[in-house]
Amino acid sequence: MSELGSFIDGKWSRGGGGSIPVWNPATGTQLAELPLVAADDLEQALAAADAAFPSWRATSALRREEILRTAAGLVRERSESIAAAIARELGKPLREARVEVRTACEHIEWAAGEGRRAYGRVIPGREPGVHASTRIEPLGPIAAFAPWNAPLITPARKIAGALAAGCTVVLKPAEETPTAACELVRAFDEAGTPPGVLNVVFGEPADVGARLIGSPLTKGATFTGSTAVGKQLLAQAAPTVTVTTMELGGYAPVFVLPDADPEAVADTAVTAAMRNSGQVCTSPTRFYVHADLHDRFVARFAERADALRLGDPFDDATDMGPVATPRRLAAMAELTADARDHVVAGGYQEDRPGWFWRPTLLADLGDDARAATVEPFGPMALTTAYTDLDAALRSANRLGLGLAAYVWSSALTAIDHVTTGLEAGAIAVNSWQVSLAETPFGGVGESGVGYEGGTEGLRAFQRVKFVSLRSGS
Repeated sequence: MSELGSFIDGKWSRGGGGSIPVWNPATGTQLAELPLVAADDLEQALAAADAAFPSWRATSALRREEILRTAAGLVRERSESIAAAIARELGKPLREARVEVRTACEHIEWAAGEGRRAYGRVIPGREPGVHASTRIEPLGPIAAFAPWNAPLITPARKIAGALAAGCTVVLKPAEETPTAACELVRAFDEAGTPPGVLNVVFGEPADVGARLIGSPLTKGATFTGSTAVGKQLLAQAAPTVTVTTMELGGYAPVFVLPDADPEAVADTAVTAAMRNSGQVCTSPTRFYVHADLHDRFVARFAERADALRLGDPFDDATDMGPVATPRRLAAMAELTADARDHVVAGGYQEDRPGWFWRPTLLADLGDDARAATVEPFGPMALTTAYTDLDAALRSANRLGLGLAAYVWSSALTAIDHVTTGLEAGAIAVNSWQVSLAETPFGGVGESGVGYEGGTEGLRAFQRVKFVSLRSGS
């Protein structure tokens, strides 16, 4: 593993805030010590980002694109070692970690090109000699917060969008999975990012979040994580009216309509639901299956889930690794105990070193069960048999969350009805893909504010200035 630490104003630092252990969830053993920042370190990072902003803003979009593409190239060259770090610290199977590295590079490369297309527009004047236009400008220093479940993709998406837009960044990655973010920042540094443009700090999350968002130097904030923490950060951003982008909880519903093939859907659903041990904000989790198909779907899903091989993330035979922390084990145990009579697959911790939970299916669960109201964020799925489609839609929308959703059918009228009725920022029909580098990704309701990815991802870090010019004296 590379040496861990914070990166402030172009220099690596061990900070002054002590250290915490980094764990291997597949073995339960310690991997490293992660040094943390103190309050003075945070102030230095904020000051560095603020001081570097004017010159980075003035840097041509072409030059910024060069730096971003070079950084992406360096990450691609080091993809195997970065993927291995993700597998060690997160427990994600190595083949999934390799996909994460490739996807992160795609996000950087997309933002690099999109940064050259920050076009304003000309607006016809109302009288001769009046020239009206808009300009697209960067917000300023950005505070970015990334979670542990996608330790390279999420920091890459935030850094790339902000830097391409002309902003500087102070990034706080997750302390549980620090190496990927450190390697990403190292690649940007070697690619030619000037000192102060990109800073990374590790520390006590609540203290770091409050200071970064509460600082008058911070002009924008981007956060990916739980709805509860997102609400806290939004409240902290209010006194300074800091522009925020929030990608929060998901708990994605899936609709399997009467004309779908329940076995075929179940075959792919298990893989999608248990990817990264279910620790994905877009994981298909709440399956609304028509009553005529429900039992067949449950039987095949349970069969496939029971067949998944848990083990070492570096073993090619492994289908699913551990959950990331003991907290996730406790959450799985609590939700399963509350719905014990509905367990048809898994539902227990494996008796082995590390933090392994068997893929769990809770069948025909009512809305009053705890697992039907709390996002598991682990290897768990649940089903509901429905006959009244509109009632099922009301159930799916009742939580106030709306990040991703899925529909399986070939009936165009029914697909239109469901995609119109679902409250979600992204919906995939007959696939499990809801987020790409070139597409906007964001939630509605308590799943977030704003977008990442696509053109919208850069707009999150930009503002519009209107200029009216009257010619002559």
